Amino acid sequence: MPHSLDQRAELAAHYDLTPSMAAAEATRDIYARMERVVPLADWAVFAPYVIAINRLKAQRNAVILGHNYMTPEIYHGVADFVGDSLQLAIKASEIEADVIVQCGVHFMAETSKIMNPGKIVLMPDMAAGCSLAESITATGIAEMRAKYPGAPVVSYVNTTAEVKAASDVCCTSANALQVVNAMPGDTVIMTPDQYLARNVAALTHKRVVWWEGSCIVHELYTAADLRAYREHDPEVKIIAHPECTPEVVAEADFTGSTKGIIDWVHQHKPAKAMLVTECSMAANIADELPEVEFAKPCNMCPYMKMITLEKILYALHTMRGEVLVDPDISDRARVAVQRMIDISRAAA
Repeated sequence: MPHSLDQRAELAAHYDLTPSMAAAEATRDIYARMERVVPLADWAVFAPYVIAINRLKAQRNAVILGHNYMTPEIYHGVADFVGDSLQLAIKASEIEADVIVQCGVHFMAETSKIMNPGKIVLMPDMAAGCSLAESITATGIAEMRAKYPGAPVVSYVNTTAEVKAASDVCCTSANALQVVNAMPGDTVIMTPDQYLARNVAALTHKRVVWWEGSCIVHELYTAADLRAYREHDPEVKIIAHPECTPEVVAEADFTGSTKGIIDWVHQHKPAKAMLVTECSMAANIADELPEVEFAKPCNMCPYMKMITLEKILYALHTMRGEVLVDPDISDRARVAVQRMIDISRAAA
């Protein structure tokens, strides 16, 4: 990708991206979904980009997939479909548009290409990686297989295409327990998130062994922090992601995937809620739940925040940042992802 100043100059030559209250007013219906968390002055900056992107999507026959950790102006402003990793993988396989723009991190774009290889998949910033995906390689999978002969390998979807291809099946935080329970034998290898594996191990009769990877966002939360917060505010409901440590999960009132967290808060509507995950989550659902006061512990994913409206517009404008996966790797990885989807659908 070119330098951001070069991107900006290229876009300025083709689009009027000057901050505009007129553009903000013209997109009031979109802004209404986030006005609790995005000041109107900021929306005047975002609105020209949102207008340009949404027009260009139609011209390119493109669909934007947005992860739950995207910022509100992306999540509400330009994404055609939002969700967690499982939802995005399923949706990617169903898209009929010519172009998929992946607003998330690189492994998600690879997954979309794997599940729909005939489509052009664009990544707004190729450098948007993932600490989990970078912690495991196909060689690491081979090491685990040698250590535990015959044990099936369940790899988190937060992995590269190469790792998916070397695995028996993928999982997400939403379906990890179901996938592990569906595996043959008494021992199951889970990679690369040690905390998701340990949290699943506490809920299954199977022996779960794991790779020592972790998420740079979720590992920062501590049980002591949560106890201190609850002592300060006993009314707060603490909702944690299973990539957090087991000690943090033990302190939570509910643990679930990003979709599970959203569903729980919608169902229970606690007066006060603290989402122990990436901090854009609370911002993205705040306007849907005006009766809920969200506490704001904020551990941001630096990779997710690399995706911006400017980069999305540039990707669509230039059609640069295409994600390609070797066909042989893609075919083998698709088997692992599809097995995950099939298990989830059977469980549902």
